[in-house]
Amino acid sequence: MIKKITLPIMVISCIAFITGCAPSEKTAEETEIARQGIIPAEITLNPVSNELISERLAIYSPVELTANISHLTEKEKQLLVKLFEIAGIMDGLFWNQAIGNKQDFLIRIPDDSTREFAMINYGPWNRLNNNKPFIQGISEKPKGANFYPADMTKDEFEAFDDPDKISQYTLIRRNENGSLKTVWYHEAYASQVSKAAKLIKEAAELAEDPGLKKYLDMRADALLTDDYQPSDFAWMEMKTSNIDFVVGPIENYEDALFGYKAAYESFVLLKDIEWSKKLEKFSAMLPDLQKGLPVKDEYKQEIPGSKADMNAYDAVFYAGDCNAGSKTIAINLPNDEEVHLKYGSRKLQLKNAMKAKFDKILVPISELLIDPVQHQYITFTAFFENTMFHEVGHAMGIKNTINGKGTVRNTLKEQYSAIEESKADILGLYLVTKLYEMGELTEGEVMDNYVTFFAGIFRSSRFGAASSHGKANMMRFNYFNEQDAFTRNEDGTYTVNFEKMTEATISLIQKIIYIQGNGDYEGAKKWVEEKAIIMPQLQADLDRLNDANIPVDIVFEQGIDIVISDQ
Repeated sequence: MIKKITLPIMVISCIAFITGCAPSEKTAEETEIARQGIIPAEITLNPVSNELISERLAIYSPVELTANISHLTEKEKQLLVKLFEIAGIMDGLFWNQAIGNKQDFLIRIPDDSTREFAMINYGPWNRLNNNKPFIQGISEKPKGANFYPADMTKDEFEAFDDPDKISQYTLIRRNENGSLKTVWYHEAYASQVSKAAKLIKEAAELAEDPGLKKYLDMRADALLTDDYQPSDFAWMEMKTSNIDFVVGPIENYEDALFGYKAAYESFVLLKDIEWSKKLEKFSAMLPDLQKGLPVKDEYKQEIPGSKADMNAYDAVFYAGDCNAGSKTIAINLPNDEEVHLKYGSRKLQLKNAMKAKFDKILVPISELLIDPVQHQYITFTAFFENTMFHEVGHAMGIKNTINGKGTVRNTLKEQYSAIEESKADILGLYLVTKLYEMGELTEGEVMDNYVTFFAGIFRSSRFGAASSHGKANMMRFNYFNEQDAFTRNEDGTYTVNFEKMTEATISLIQKIIYIQGNGDYEGAKKWVEEKAIIMPQLQADLDRLNDANIPVDIVFEQGIDIVISDQ
C-alpha cells in the first residue's frame, strides 16, 4: 500500500520539479529592461571637452517655474502635488524612449557639469547643436532614438508585415531569431504606466471640476491600453478647470527616422483667467478663416472643429519630451486628425515661459540684429499673438491628402514635423494679418507682428537642424531671402520689407499646403534637405549673438517645492 501511494507522489514531484525549473517566458517589460538601449555598455562617459561643456551650459538662461496658487482650493493644491509625481514618471519613460537606462547612463559620467548637460539633453547628444555627441566614444545619434533596433534599416522596416508597426504607441523590437516585432507601450513599460494610472485615478478623486475629473479618469485608462482618443475628446471638453494637465505619449519629434512614434511628456499648468478671457472670441472664427485661406478649394475643404478653445497658462512643470532641448512655449493638442475635424484643438499659451524667452532672448537679439528704426515694433503682445496663432495654424490647412494617400502625417513620414511647423508659423502670421484687417486685433499694429516674427527666426534658427522648429525657421529665412522680404544693411542689421514679406507669406502658404495636400514626400524631402540649412551670412550673424552672450534657450528650475515655497 505504501508503494501504491509513493509512486504518484514521486511522479507529481517530478512534474513540479520540471515545471518549476523550466525557464518562464519573460514579459515584454522584463525584456525591455534587459535591453542595453542605444548607449554603449561599460565605458566611462567622459566629455569630449570640458571647455565645450562649460560653453554649452552657458547658452541656457535659468528660469524658475512658479505661479500664484493662492486662489486654489485645498483639494486643488493636493491634486497639484499628485500631478507633479505623475509627471516625474513620464520623465523617466521619456528617458527610456530616448536612450534606454537613465541611471546606468548617468552613473557612468564622472563629472557634475557633464552630467548636468546630459540631463538637459536627455542623453549624450547636444540637441541644440544638430545632435552632436559631447561624450567620448559616442557616435551619431540613431534617428529612431530607442524606438527601433539601432541596426534596423528602413528597407527592413518597410518589408515588416505588421499593421501595428506605424502605430504611435508601439516599439519595434527583435525576436530571438532576429526578426522584427511590435511591442505596445503599455506592455513594454507596464509597471510605470500602471503606477502612473493609479496616481491619476487618485488625482481624479481630488478633482472638483467635473471636466478635469472625467478627463483624468479616462486618461488613466488610456495609459493602460494605448487607446488615447476617448480621453482626447474628454480633454477637449474640459473648459473650466483652474488646473490643466497634459500627460502621455504626445509628440513625434523624437522619432527622426519615420516620425511615427510618440514620446512621453507632461505639462502641469495653471490657468491665467484674465489673459484667457482675451482669447475667447477667436475659436469661433476658425471655420471662416479656413475658408478664406489663399489656396485652391480642394486644399481647404476640411473645416476645423469650432469647439476648440484658447487659454493662457502659467506652466509650473515640464517633463519628458517637452523638456528636452528647446522649451515649448505654446501647445496645440490633441494631434489626432479625427479629433481636429470633429472638435478642433485646444491652444494653450504658456505665458510665463513665453515672457522669459521674450525678455531674456528675443529683445537682446533684436537690439543686435534688427534695424534700430524698427525696434519700436518688437513687443511682447506681438510675440504672444504670433505664438498663439502659430498654434491655431496647426489646426488649419489640411490633415488628409486630396489623392487618397492617407493622412499628411503618415505620408510625409520623417519630413512631416518640419513641414508642419513651417505651415503653423506662416499661417500664424497670415491669420494675424487678417484679424487686423477685420478689426479683431486692435492693440499695436500689424507691423509689430511682422518685425517680431522676423526677429523670432533668428531665435529659433539657433535650435539647429536637429529641431523641427529650427529646420522650419531656416527654410523660412531662406525663402524670405529669395523673395526679398528683408534687407541686410551695411551695419549688420536687418530691415523688414513689409509688402514683400506679405507677398512671400501668401506664396509660402501655398507651397506648404500643396505639398501636404498632395502627400508630396519627395518634394518635402528635397525642400528640407536643400533649404533647412544655415547659409554662411546667417551663421556669421548667429555667431555674433553667441559672442554677445545672448542665451539660446532657457532651462527650468522646477518642482512642487518651488511652487509651494513661493506662496
